[in-house]
Amino acid sequence: MCSARHLRLSTSEISDVTASMPSLGYFALQHRVAPPRKAGFYGTYYENPHGSDCTVLGLFGDDPNDYMAKCGVKWLHKNGVNALCMSPGKNNYSHVNMPLERYAAAIAWLKAHGTRKIGVMGMSTAGMDSLAAASYFPDITLTFGLTASDFIWQGFEQGKKDGCGEWPVPGASTLSWKGEPLPYMPFVYQHPEYWNKVQEETKGSGDFMRTTCLFIDSEKAREHSEDEMIKVENIHGKLFLIGADDDSFWEAGKYVRRMDERLKTRPHNCEYEALAYEHGTHFVLPESLLRAALPVGLKFVLRFIFRAAKDYPDECEQTRKDIDRRLSAALREWTADIE
Repeated sequence: MCSARHLRLSTSEISDVTASMPSLGYFALQHRVAPPRKAGFYGTYYENPHGSDCTVLGLFGDDPNDYMAKCGVKWLHKNGVNALCMSPGKNNYSHVNMPLERYAAAIAWLKAHGTRKIGVMGMSTAGMDSLAAASYFPDITLTFGLTASDFIWQGFEQGKKDGCGEWPVPGASTLSWKGEPLPYMPFVYQHPEYWNKVQEETKGSGDFMRTTCLFIDSEKAREHSEDEMIKVENIHGKLFLIGADDDSFWEAGKYVRRMDERLKTRPHNCEYEALAYEHGTHFVLPESLLRAALPVGLKFVLRFIFRAAKDYPDECEQTRKDIDRRLSAALREWTADIE
């Protein structure tokens, strides 16, 4: 029997960690608009209080109005842009044939409301989403893929099923296009073995959750088909690929290097930086963004979530600071560039 615990570290769990901290005044974000359902996507638009005609699609987690999303909004606002936060559904991080057309709808809505330039920033599973969306829609001219895979996964759901917190969905992809599932890497483990393997790997690892076996064993079981690889060479503008070798969820550093090799050997439409860090954990996020989420005791808290953050706290912090510097500079350059 599985015990129910989400595989992806959810933003609700981050909120639990920070629940006892003083409330942060900036969470009373002004100029917030929820586009109507007929717009074709689920999201919330956060206008920069200082004004901007550049907007970044923020793919930060379970819901566009939750704690982590608002921390991402604050970081984007600090860097001079608006934010349109999106998720598959309300408080829902499941990915089952999620239509890429939702990003097209979001782009159209932004352009109709005065946005001149559009970027995307995604972390964890949504890092994969950000790369896939940018590879389909050339209107996206700045892409931050944090801990992103270079391939599409089998679809998965989260919740409670037979005591498990997450399970793969047979015959489903994470993403779809024109009503058809995108080709995907099937997980070698299905329900409930999928969750049992996660628990086996996590036990005694020192990580809150360790899931690399799902990806390593699935890649060993069969070679990736070209169809399921994300066509990063089709991404326009500036692209950042970011991951760490000590990621406890999947081999993020390896995926960054693989995308780097792909871009080196194919004509491509973007300038890119491939950043594979030795240490950084699954949270290869800008330091100031994480500081907004955990303003007190960040390094102390992270050591209880990731073994690497306990063993290499200073190295992980330097990684996050380097990412903050690079991405902030990229946003300044992007917003200043008048086409």
